[in-house]
Amino acid sequence: MARGILSALEYAGVKVELASRLRSRDGAGDAAVQTRIMETARAEATRLIKTGRAAGWRGWLTYHNYYKAPDLLGPGVARALGIPYVQIESTRARKRLDGPWAAFARCAEDAAHSAQAIFHFTRHDAEALLRYAPLGQHILHLHPFLDQDDLPRPSALSGPMLAVGMMRQGDKLASYGLIAAALQQLQPGWRLDIAGDGPARPQVERLMAPFGDAVRVLGTLDGMALQAAYSEAALLIWPGVNEAFGMVYLEAQAVGLPVVAQDRPGVRDVLAPGTYPGPEAGATGLAARLRHLLSNTKARHDAGAEAARHIARHHLRPVAARTLLDGLHRAGVAS
Repeated sequence: MARGILSALEYAGVKVELASRLRSRDGAGDAAVQTRIMETARAEATRLIKTGRAAGWRGWLTYHNYYKAPDLLGPGVARALGIPYVQIESTRARKRLDGPWAAFARCAEDAAHSAQAIFHFTRHDAEALLRYAPLGQHILHLHPFLDQDDLPRPSALSGPMLAVGMMRQGDKLASYGLIAAALQQLQPGWRLDIAGDGPARPQVERLMAPFGDAVRVLGTLDGMALQAAYSEAALLIWPGVNEAFGMVYLEAQAVGLPVVAQDRPGVRDVLAPGTYPGPEAGATGLAARLRHLLSNTKARHDAGAEAARHIARHHLRPVAARTLLDGLHRAGVAS
């Protein structure tokens, strides 16, 4: 997504400079590590202030500020230069102000509080941002987007079903488990291709073994091969257990694939209007939706066409560029 944001800003005519490669992440909650990183950041900020003053920077934009990786540079540099400070995807987690990440959580909170504008990707993300926003701060919805200007060639919706997801323990494996349980409730005659790989591949293959040749595990596909898989599929099935939002949904809908997923926070922010079973419906809800789309060609094509229209309206680079430019202007970034 970071590369896409840079691309959208350039599309909007904004001159972008990568100011620093400092990595502030502490994944272990080690206070000593956090102290060292903050010391390094202070020296880096001093350098950046000199650089920014000489270059005439007009604003500072930070992507992804949160308690494990706070923005330790932007607030101080922007304040010293007297320029607007803007964030994209910032998390306010006040419950982390106590505990092993307390110092970093405070830095993340202070950074979020000092921003003139914060872009968020999902409605769930917006809740805490709005709750704790200082007076005058702009909280703006930037729809997750594909780094492209137009829709690709649409699928004929006549091939196998498609699932796309990393194979690892936890939520990803839970999604595969739901898919397997849903497939058990279908009558024979369907086919499913799975694009993905990872340490839990043996478990995924065991889940799919009862279905024999009806399921093909394709492994990791490069960009062209994955696009070909989308363009040949009948639909995408991916339950989306605890997904933030999932780029796979954007990619699939762009070629006009109807999506079978659960109605979950984050996921619902990128899906076209339609029918999606709630998590409480489990595999049975997913199976019912699969039966409906596989048995009804018109319903499948109608849902796919609406999916493509949804992507064109909300989730392509030109739309993101307009949103970003509007937000920068609201924050006071000069043209």
